[in-house]
Amino acid sequence: MVVIQNSINDVSINELNLIDTLQQVITDLGVGESELLIRIVDKLEIQNLNKTYRHKDQPTNVLSFPPDLPVEIDEMILGDVVICGDVVLKEAKAQNKTFDHHLIHMIIHGTLHLMGYDHIDENQANEMESLEIKILGKIGISNPYE
Repeated sequence: MVVIQNSINDVSINELNLIDTLQQVITDLGVGESELLIRIVDKLEIQNLNKTYRHKDQPTNVLSFPPDLPVEIDEMILGDVVICGDVVLKEAKAQNKTFDHHLIHMIIHGTLHLMGYDHIDENQANEMESLEIKILGKIGISNPYE
């Protein structure tokens, strides 16, 4: 189940479409029964989270937070993906992409982090990027790395 928290009340975000798209994505990834929270925040909030958890005192586009539940709690929670709408919009404009497509890409990127994918080394980065390209292509979004 995908839940959207649009804390900045950005009316340009079609939340129902985003939920439907992301639910299909996590279903295709085999984790469709899990709960995925997408929180859309402003620059100040994401900068505070980035400083607290990554020790980087600057805004960023996406952060992922896996669930921190004891083993005894048998809940299927994928985790939280926090997105800064302003940063994503700025990046989309700079990269000549639509906001919607870049937003979905960043959420998918964050979701893959929750599933254990990373881009610390070149092999991991290639694997993660290939999967992102495949997922995005399936929902009609062109390769974001071209």
